[in-house]
Amino acid sequence: MNLTELGYVAGWRLARTLPRPVVAAAFRAGADRAYRRGGRSTDRLRANLRRVVGPDLPEAELDELVRAGLRSYARYWMEAFRLPSLSRQEILDGFRLGGADKLGADVASGRGAVIALPHGGNWDAAGAWVAATGWPITTVAERLRPESVYKRFLAYRQGLGMEILPTHGGERPAFEVLVDRLQAGTVVPLLADRDLSARGVEVDFFGGRTRMPAGPALLAIRTGAPLYVTTMWYEPDRACAALDGPLELPDPSSGSLEFRVRVLTQRIADGLAAGIARHPQDWHMLQRMWLDQRTDGPAAAPQPPAATGTI
Repeated sequence: MNLTELGYVAGWRLARTLPRPVVAAAFRAGADRAYRRGGRSTDRLRANLRRVVGPDLPEAELDELVRAGLRSYARYWMEAFRLPSLSRQEILDGFRLGGADKLGADVASGRGAVIALPHGGNWDAAGAWVAATGWPITTVAERLRPESVYKRFLAYRQGLGMEILPTHGGERPAFEVLVDRLQAGTVVPLLADRDLSARGVEVDFFGGRTRMPAGPALLAIRTGAPLYVTTMWYEPDRACAALDGPLELPDPSSGSLEFRVRVLTQRIADGLAAGIARHPQDWHMLQRMWLDQRTDGPAAAPQPPAATGTI
């Protein structure tokens, strides 16, 4: 077991064993230390949040926003580590979804739904809540290094009731499987605010250019499944999310498939931006986001292998 895996294992065990107030205080203190220490990840979060709030927010207020952002990110890790120890009722009580009635109707109708998510709030709690509600849920996970950590996160999310597909190396291409799942009434959440492949769709986002994955738009166009954009945030007692949509799909006569995917991906970007602007402290983007930013070096903050990955 290498040091990275050892750290995750220790986190899981300690966070699940100790009382929540003790664990929460420890993670909050760690976030505050990271804020005081600074470094590349904190600087990147600050730069990203400056894009969100604009140039007029005073530096002192931006400082407080960065501190709150790091605390929110630490809370995500703390709650992710504790999720496997929660009962089904605790999972249901610990998350609230605005628009759940629409999603339930989509599942019941057999057409499923595509949900575009930001790196915000607690996306693991959202997936666990969907599964605990009794709705089928399938998403993808990027195969990150080390493989042992990837496998642990895979088992962790499968244990919460999610079907996880590898982005590559599966028996069938993930996109084909997701098409089948949508046509069977499955909920398909996908992280949509940052492209990891360098093959994404270029969009406008908070006044700058960035790339976002084409998968959510392409799945919705291919299957006709409703496509929602999600706002995610924290309240003191629970993680929350709200669905916006379903988004209007471009008319097939409006242009080529590539054109329609670009149009719809921009609509996703606009919806994500609106939600992030409402809850900037809960957007966990500690990596390079815009095309005019310098590339992150090896000290960039870690992200968990994305259960709600990109395709």
